[in-house]
Amino acid sequence: MAIAGGCDTLQELELHRCSDLALRPISGFNNLQILRLVGSVEGLYRGPGVTDFGLTILAHGCKRLVKLELGGCEGGYDGVSAIGRCCTMLEELTISDHRMDAGWIAGLSFCRNLKTLRLQSCRRIDVDPGPLDHLGTCPTIETLQMRRCQLRDKRSLQALYMVCEAVRDVVFENCWGMDNDKFSLLSICRRVKFLSLEGCSLLTTEGFESVVLSWPDLLRLVVVSCNNIKDDEVSPALSSLFSVLKELKWRPDTKSVLAVTLAGTGIRKKGGRFFKRV
Repeated sequence: MAIAGGCDTLQELELHRCSDLALRPISGFNNLQILRLVGSVEGLYRGPGVTDFGLTILAHGCKRLVKLELGGCEGGYDGVSAIGRCCTMLEELTISDHRMDAGWIAGLSFCRNLKTLRLQSCRRIDVDPGPLDHLGTCPTIETLQMRRCQLRDKRSLQALYMVCEAVRDVVFENCWGMDNDKFSLLSICRRVKFLSLEGCSLLTTEGFESVVLSWPDLLRLVVVSCNNIKDDEVSPALSSLFSVLKELKWRPDTKSVLAVTLAGTGIRKKGGRFFKRV
């Protein structure tokens, strides 16, 4: 409270080893727009953590938040939905190493102005997202990023994609468990314009192609270190798609040669399109 009283124009705050109790005076920061909370970090420190109670205090106290990062926090539907209802200006939400309760994904639909959702180093997505037909959507969502996450459960991924159905940019980076079956669920998101895949070693050319060819608006594509996506398995339909993209970074494995893969499409010839290389 003393800090809040003396720094009435403070806009950005980072709190580590945070607890519900530590969030009681958060309402004193009237102009706070960017907040990072770290409840507990495995191997570094453990504490009482942040639960639904703390997230609700945060929601009512920081109504001008634009960016929020929750690291090592607990909570669930009640806390996430409270943030959505109260923090109406929230545009960016990052959740890392979470300990969220079952059903937290359903709370995201209350974030009506959310543009970017990031999940980082999460061992699970949602143990039980509840009935899929009861999920809402984030109508303004533009970007979904998942980095170093364990994608064990197909149903929780489906729930996440349904909530982010309007997403334009999708990024997967070194996510364990992203196979053809789980990747196929992404076809729910029909407006994707940019896809970036890195380190998705279980995904094959067939599984990748079936989804990518279903997106009529795709303009930019990055595929790096996805060893089961092969140059020699690229179909004529996928090659045709490559030829009309505005940007392509294609290096699924160390043996990939873009010029050979796209022979006959007009790429790398005079008058053809230029594609960025990794």
